[in-house]
Amino acid sequence: MAALRFRLAGDADLVSLVRLRDDAARWMLARGVTGQWQPGELGVDHFRRIMENGEVWLAEAAGRVVGAWELWWEDEQAWGPQPSTAGYVHRLMVDHGTVPPGTGRELLRAAERRVAEAGRPLVRLDCLAGNASLNAYYLDAGYRVVGRTEGKPQPGGTPKSFTLLEKSVPGGTE
Repeated sequence: MAALRFRLAGDADLVSLVRLRDDAARWMLARGVTGQWQPGELGVDHFRRIMENGEVWLAEAAGRVVGAWELWWEDEQAWGPQPSTAGYVHRLMVDHGTVPPGTGRELLRAAERRVAEAGRPLVRLDCLAGNASLNAYYLDAGYRVVGRTEGKPQPGGTPKSFTLLEKSVPGGTE
């Protein structure tokens, strides 16, 4: 596979983001991961709103979008009011049909670098408490469990419980 190139998403990428997220949801469902993501839950309005209030990053290989993640600068819904010391990663996703194993980690490292470049010493994320393999994935990537949030509202669905994880990143200064 060609080397990954990272860039901020723009309006022209909205349809690709929805496709990527829906494909990731279908990939999870095909592997028995239920309760996480459903195809059709998030549309262009969701990604447009995130781009207005945070950042949406794309990973491209050979000119094709093969991954993405959202980077928020606050997440009161999951974490409550917090000082400006963290970046919050959401919806880390890859095109499982075209990328080699380890690509998700490469995207996660790019997100961590971006948070450090912004001068924030922590990367935070939340993941569905009942998804043992995803929780293990983040623990293996150096994150540590720092709490749990119950009843977090979900797009078009029932509120769910999430594990709260964080990781210190070198270079963050605040």
